[in-house]
Amino acid sequence: MVKFAAMFSKIYCPSLVSYQRRETVEVKIGDLYMGSDHPIRVQSMTTVDTMDTLGSVNQSIRMIEAGCELVRITAPSVKEAENLDAIKRELRKKGYLTPLVADIHFTPNAAEIAARIVEKVRINPGNYADKKKFETIEYTDSSYEAELDRIRQKFLPLVKICKDYGTAMRIGTNHGSLSDRILSRYGDTPLGMVESALEFLRICEAENYYNIVISMKASNTQVMVQAYRLLVQKLDEEGLKPYPLHLGVTEAGEAEDGRIKSAVGIGTLLEDGLGDTVRVSLTEEPEFEIPVAKALVDRYLKRAGHEEIRPISINPINPFQYQKRKSDEVFNIGGKNVPRVFADFSGVSVLEKKQLKAIGHHYLPELDKWHLDDQGADYIYAGDTLIPFMLANGSRVVYNYETWKNAEDKKNSFPAFSMDQINAGISEFHEEANFLFFPANEIGEHQISILSSIPKLVVILSSENAHKLSEMRRFFIEILNKEIHCPVILSGFYSDENESNLQLFGATDLGGLLIEGLGDGIMIGWDKAADIDGNKAELKIVNQLSFGILQAARTRMSKTEYISCPSCGRTLFDLQETTAMIRKRTDHLKGVKIGIMGCIVNGPGEMADADYGYVGVGKDKIALYRGQNVVKKAVPALNAVDELIELIKEDGVWLEPSDVLSFATN
Repeated sequence: MVKFAAMFSKIYCPSLVSYQRRETVEVKIGDLYMGSDHPIRVQSMTTVDTMDTLGSVNQSIRMIEAGCELVRITAPSVKEAENLDAIKRELRKKGYLTPLVADIHFTPNAAEIAARIVEKVRINPGNYADKKKFETIEYTDSSYEAELDRIRQKFLPLVKICKDYGTAMRIGTNHGSLSDRILSRYGDTPLGMVESALEFLRICEAENYYNIVISMKASNTQVMVQAYRLLVQKLDEEGLKPYPLHLGVTEAGEAEDGRIKSAVGIGTLLEDGLGDTVRVSLTEEPEFEIPVAKALVDRYLKRAGHEEIRPISINPINPFQYQKRKSDEVFNIGGKNVPRVFADFSGVSVLEKKQLKAIGHHYLPELDKWHLDDQGADYIYAGDTLIPFMLANGSRVVYNYETWKNAEDKKNSFPAFSMDQINAGISEFHEEANFLFFPANEIGEHQISILSSIPKLVVILSSENAHKLSEMRRFFIEILNKEIHCPVILSGFYSDENESNLQLFGATDLGGLLIEGLGDGIMIGWDKAADIDGNKAELKIVNQLSFGILQAARTRMSKTEYISCPSCGRTLFDLQETTAMIRKRTDHLKGVKIGIMGCIVNGPGEMADADYGYVGVGKDKIALYRGQNVVKKAVPALNAVDELIELIKEDGVWLEPSDVLSFATN
């Protein structure tokens, strides 16, 4: 495994320890250029019916004025493709020259019409030449070649039109809509996603058509990151051109969940130097996606000048497959335990039990009991302030070493040391857990010997480097190569950031490590949460962010997950209102994944990971899914949420909200 990872690390990523954009060919999209010699472009997609010309134009203008550099519009059939001409003419008449992208599913005829009108077409190789039947097919090499020839015949007309008209193309693979052919041969895997795109890309290159962008989208952030990295490697292996990459997490959801999930997936790849255009898919108005995408992208404008990180000779991390780093179990951290959440109260004087409500610890005075909700922090780091009361059963507090020595209850609290204190000599260790604050840039032979010598050690790892993820990854590579197995808590402190940037940057820096299997817990510091009055609102934001990052990285599920599409002109119901209604009635179902899709194009394919699906199939008609299997067709929208809940109840998964509260309290 070590040799495998070391051999391929330079292919998928220009550098693991310094920020470098991957070099790509240049793609021309109208008057806009894309690729490594140009800024990372931000884009979004309209949600208005494409046949509503004025509505599409007005929404496009709002998007453009918010900073959108490419406007994508769905063209599910020939009539919508033809109406792109009217939309484009009206936008140009109003002075807006932003390139338009036609989004195509299932309909080659629509793609061929659109390619003569707009500057770019997006095709999905999973359904451009195939209809999904959910069949497993045994192929011989010759029968598979015959299938590829069939695809070639369907796809070639579009390639020739794009060449003739100077139209760009995105070959956009989606994890949830792979063809039966790909699934039969490669399975539901990142390799299957990559091969799905390469089948079409090879046809383009054979025709000397190179004006191409590629995407590997998934709702599962681990799968998404692995697929993009594997794509870059495969392009290099086959001698294909290094095409620009369009980054996106499909159906990321709404509000903070959508932002966190997008940042974990997109941000991780941006850190690798991958990505030339970004679309953040939120279940909100498209103009609200643009500032989020820009915040992710703009972080790298000055990244090239970050503090230098020592190079790596051997990388033991497999970038194409999730494998949790082996760590010893210390108390309830590491080993097979889920990652733990640490609440940073070091800047807050904790004097009353009610202050801990912000981190999911609810004191019930009439019962003299604590209730920890599903997002109750596991540990409190209190710094130098002793907490004057007992915590909830199962919770622990960590104090700075000198404060811990004066604690009345040393057994149920743990000490945290600095490296200077360790070097000066420590007179007393805890028999169950000892914490060491460790700046990632200080790793060396002396420090490694210390990590091996402290009993029951848990490292709290931090970095002040602008390239925080890479510096902390550098630490992990060092201890992996030295076979040091102490648990590691990922710590990030963020100064002067607003709430949105805190979510995006924390999710990128820490989530990117988690999806590589690195980290046994998380602790986020935010200067806005550290005030002498114990500002509950800010502390709650940080606590929710910590659990949100773990969930988005697929390492700890603490709440219901909603895989909801961002809406488009195909949507058959009010997606935002319906998502809010479903969330209101199901958000207590810990670990259950519910897909909410506006139309049959996005379901069941795009909700590949969902346990249940709610999919628009006609005006005010909903199909309900168990996994990828439809179980109820054409349910009236008025009754569909009730029917969804009945389906969950049939499977024995449902809990009443009151039962959840009662169980947690007891």
